[in-house]
Amino acid sequence: MRRRNTPKEETRELGFGSRLTENATRLINRDGTFNVVRSKPLLERFNFDLYHRFITMSWGMFFLKILAAVLFINCLFACLYLMIGIDKLSGVAENNVDGDFWDAFFFSAQSLTTVGYGQMSPMSWGMSMVAACESMVGWLMFAVASGLFYGRFSRPAARMLYSEHGIFAPYKDRTAFMFRIANARDNQLIEVETELTLSMVDHGDGTRAPRRRYYRLKLELERINLLSLSWTIVHPIDADSPLYGLTLDDLKAADAEFLVFIKAFDDTFSQTVYHRSSYYHSELLWGAKFKPMYFPIEQDTKIRLELDKISEVEAVALPEPVLETEEEERSVSDL
Repeated sequence: MRRRNTPKEETRELGFGSRLTENATRLINRDGTFNVVRSKPLLERFNFDLYHRFITMSWGMFFLKILAAVLFINCLFACLYLMIGIDKLSGVAENNVDGDFWDAFFFSAQSLTTVGYGQMSPMSWGMSMVAACESMVGWLMFAVASGLFYGRFSRPAARMLYSEHGIFAPYKDRTAFMFRIANARDNQLIEVETELTLSMVDHGDGTRAPRRRYYRLKLELERINLLSLSWTIVHPIDADSPLYGLTLDDLKAADAEFLVFIKAFDDTFSQTVYHRSSYYHSELLWGAKFKPMYFPIEQDTKIRLELDKISEVEAVALPEPVLETEEEERSVSDL
């Protein structure tokens, strides 16, 4: 039997705390978002950070919000034009649009965008004032929209692919925990650094409340110069590893989660980018190895990297566990 060591806890605070909620859950989702819902005070709920929301929301939601804003402004000014009187617009009879509202709506669209086709124009002081105000609103709106577009396009963000599972695979003469990453874009990531932290719940001896513990795992390579292909990140499980002597059932009982933090320099943006993800204990495979995902191209000097194969694995047998006493005897014999 292997003796389970007592690993040294990582003393650096990761920001998740050690207290447990009533129902333990994962800390970081697979997409890198924190598994936290913020409950704000009543006054803070009305303090909208619109720039941050428009920068971070999805592209589909972004265009939907912009479209909704344009429609709302046009409808609002169309109602104002109707209140003043549609007869104060020249060229309405030749507009070939059924309904006073639509006449006012399309005149509002022309005023908002400052297109001014010339077919309809205001004929009263009140109508001219409202049209001038709408033109100013249009300038401001398009200036804000342009800034949001630029902010979204210029915001540096890495697109990293992760293998679907973290695996326990043969490594040299022992077992190692592994996962695989790759760059989803055609740009170059250089000076790539990875940090892997294990989170486990220490249930204690029953005399104190369970607490979450963090252990920084030693990697075979923590830094590479270029991420041109895929990178299989390896944590060898030796006598000094927190995973030494543990099984999948042990990791499940400890609510284990592997937290992945990646930092790289993006030569497209000329800035440092960050990415994070995690592997929950339900996303681990015992006794597997990754299949190759890059191959040479025939009659060419290039290499084909097949990103859709990043999660492909095959079952393998793990090596027999090495006892600590055997390792000590082996090290003594080497001396």
